[in-house]
Amino acid sequence: MRIIGEINPKHFENVFTISTNDVVITEKQIEHIKERHPQVYELYIKYIPEVLKYPDYILQANKPNSAVLIKSFTENGEHFQLVLRLKAPDDPTEYQNSIITFWKISESDLKRLTRNKKILYKSR
Repeated sequence: MRIIGEINPKHFENVFTISTNDVVITEKQIEHIKERHPQVYELYIKYIPEVLKYPDYILQANKPNSAVLIKSFTENGEHFQLVLRLKAPDDPTEYQNSIITFWKISESDLKRLTRNKKILYKSR
C-alpha cells in the first residue's frame, strides 16, 4: 500500500465527512487495474494525483462511502474515471481513502455518466 495522492476535502464537504486527505492504492488494486484495463496503469498512472486533487466531476457511486471522480485532459482529449472509497468516521482507524479502480472512458461515456448519475461536485 502506498500514498498516491490527496483529495481536496472541500470537494466532498456537502456529502461526506472527510477524516484524511491522503489516498492510497494497494497492490491488489494495482493488479486489478492492470488485469481489467491493460495499458491504462502503465500509460496513465501519472494522471491519478491530478484526478484526485482536481476532478472535473464527483458523482455518486453505487456503494456507500464511495465516489466516482472524472477528469478530462484537454491537451490530449482523454477522459478518466476513478472510483474512490472514502474513509468514513465510523470506519476502523486503519482504513484510508483508497482507489478501487481507474480507467479511461470515451466522450459518450462521460456524457452518459454526467447525465445519469447524481453530480456531487462540478468544477466549472
